Amino acid sequence: MTEKPHIFDLDLPELIDILTSWGEQGYRARQIWQGLYQKLWEGPEAFTNLSKGLRGRLAEAFEFSHLKPITDLKSSDGETQKILFHLPDGLPIETVRMRYQKRRTLCISTQSGCAMGCTFCATGQMGFLRNLSSGEIVEQVIYFARRLKERGERVTNIVIMGMGEPFHNYDATMQAIRRLNHPEGMNLGARRFTISTVGLIPQIRQLAAEDLQVNLAISLHAADDELRAKTMPVNRKYPITELMEAVREYARTTKRRVTFEWALINQVNDTPEQAAKLADLLGGMLAHVNLIPLNPTRGYEGQASTHERAIRFQEILQDRGVPCTIRLRRGIDIQAGCGQLASQ
Repeated sequence: MTEKPHIFDLDLPELIDILTSWGEQGYRARQIWQGLYQKLWEGPEAFTNLSKGLRGRLAEAFEFSHLKPITDLKSSDGETQKILFHLPDGLPIETVRMRYQKRRTLCISTQSGCAMGCTFCATGQMGFLRNLSSGEIVEQVIYFARRLKERGERVTNIVIMGMGEPFHNYDATMQAIRRLNHPEGMNLGARRFTISTVGLIPQIRQLAAEDLQVNLAISLHAADDELRAKTMPVNRKYPITELMEAVREYARTTKRRVTFEWALINQVNDTPEQAAKLADLLGGMLAHVNLIPLNPTRGYEGQASTHERAIRFQEILQDRGVPCTIRLRRGIDIQAGCGQLASQ
């Protein structure tokens, strides 16, 4: 890997400290910060508001990119784009941009691969390669923000549910969110971020204590331990009863609605019995369920639920007072849907 530090790994106070150690005024650091996060400049040569000498020193001191785009795929409807990047050590990550009527949403990665081993997820089938640095998480957003700016558009929402388990890389994930949320930088509102976890209980409790109003999504996919453990090994360490206790505590502490993600697998977890169990788990809680017909992956033989079974599952939840949406699958033809991100 490169020996020079990645400039997107720095927060503003760190950048100020470095610039002042060079004998520069602190406001120069703010100019650089604004150039990176607001003007979206790509390298030192773009910082024409700085002296030539300072631009040269920035080039010598820092790397301005860790992401090398390898493959750029667009869905047949043009609404979804997926880019495979290589990191400086050659490891892969994938990032997805989804265009909606009023939103431009990015699905970003926090790890290359994933250690959680969920059987129906292509990233889980890869295994774990390494954590990303906070700057490598941030730079995925910057990369797409530059492309969107060229079309007069901007990033509106970020879902941290690409490759990897964000709470397995908690510190870097939270540092990245704070940097993107910074009022002197990109200034993306905290409520525009959604973090998805398979259910790492200590980090759910840690997030509840943060002073950030980000959204939490729980990848649940089964309402009893026996079924969940068959596809999600994490359930053996953090069973559903303990998980739900932590999630309810989070909801009480933050007063924020929690989203539960449920990949509908035909004849597996799409039964009326599972729907009733799920309704029991969520009773009286500020919650919303996203039903997502299973996206195909090479390493899992299960099939997506039929439309009829999905509708029946939804009706049972709604009849029990649980808000529920069947999500439109996006980018399936380019393997950009939930659970499909991998290194191919």
